[in-house]
Amino acid sequence: DKTRESVSTYYGQVLTKSTDLKTSAACCSGAPHPVIAKLFATIPREVTDKFYGCGAPLPLGVHGLRFLDLGSGSGRDCFAAAALVGEEGSVTGVDMTAEQLSIAREHAEEYCRQTLGFKQSNMTFIHGYIEQLALAGITADSFDVCMSNCVVNLSPDKPAVLREVYRALAAGGEFYFSDVYCDSRLSDDVRENEVLWGECIAGSLKIEDFEAYAVEAGFCSPRILAMSPIEIYEASLRQLVGDAKFFSITYRLFKVDVSPEQDTAVNPFAACYKGSIQGMEDAYTLDLDTVFVTDEPLRVDRDTALILQGGWLKKHFDVSLRGAQHFPASGKRREAKQVVMDVCAAATAGATATAAAC
Repeated sequence: DKTRESVSTYYGQVLTKSTDLKTSAACCSGAPHPVIAKLFATIPREVTDKFYGCGAPLPLGVHGLRFLDLGSGSGRDCFAAAALVGEEGSVTGVDMTAEQLSIAREHAEEYCRQTLGFKQSNMTFIHGYIEQLALAGITADSFDVCMSNCVVNLSPDKPAVLREVYRALAAGGEFYFSDVYCDSRLSDDVRENEVLWGECIAGSLKIEDFEAYAVEAGFCSPRILAMSPIEIYEASLRQLVGDAKFFSITYRLFKVDVSPEQDTAVNPFAACYKGSIQGMEDAYTLDLDTVFVTDEPLRVDRDTALILQGGWLKKHFDVSLRGAQHFPASGKRREAKQVVMDVCAAATAGATATAAAC
């Protein structure tokens, strides 16, 4: 309760705009997809000014789907999702901060009617805690996609969040979200710092710990879609965290049947992307190491096949056992530790090149 109160006060009263933040956690992600960026430009200024996130966790090709946003805040991602799912879809935002919910509710109806041309709003905003979605009225198996933007790390009980998301997702659903993670476990001094809690640093999990929690909750093998390092601006806070390195990561967690009945070594799968997602007509990136070029089949492992065949992506892919061995294999997925090493090496190389240019 103390953690929730501190976080709610920080986001509802201490921060008045995104430029008040003391780390790059809410602005370290790369540019969003052009389709998403165009939608962001249509959202009311008051909504975007109160946005605090570390990515743009909005998948494309989701028309007609049911979206759930954890820690929706002022609603920026919900507003964009409302446009992506259309009138046939729905978007539900859950947040514990009254000030943020008030902003989202104030603009939702007008945005849907006047900007999107809908007959009525397809957005609903609910007060509640992300560890207790059932108490907020979120029923089991009722959403196709759950998204979250730099919020799970603020929870005092992250395994409970993952369990609740898994419960709320329908079969084949996905948790598509950005958050802050660390390459090591943090000291009590860091975890008890209220500013670092509000900045999404103190609550960040070690990457390997998070992935273990996700699998325990029932999700298929976690997929990393994007990763970038986070910078801490204030010297005193940098000194407090020491050598710990922090990253903004966009993860994809799928709720699909992962029973071991199928043996991929004997029965490899072939998957082919149809090019049917607007804005991704030429290729589709499932994760950092798995990219499908339109109409070019790839040999994939069992988990990837299950995700593409049993999830919301199935209408965009053809998956087959026939002739799979004749197609090129998709890239081997790197473990999280290797991705961290690669991202750090790239950041160091970039800093060196910048210094040399100066």
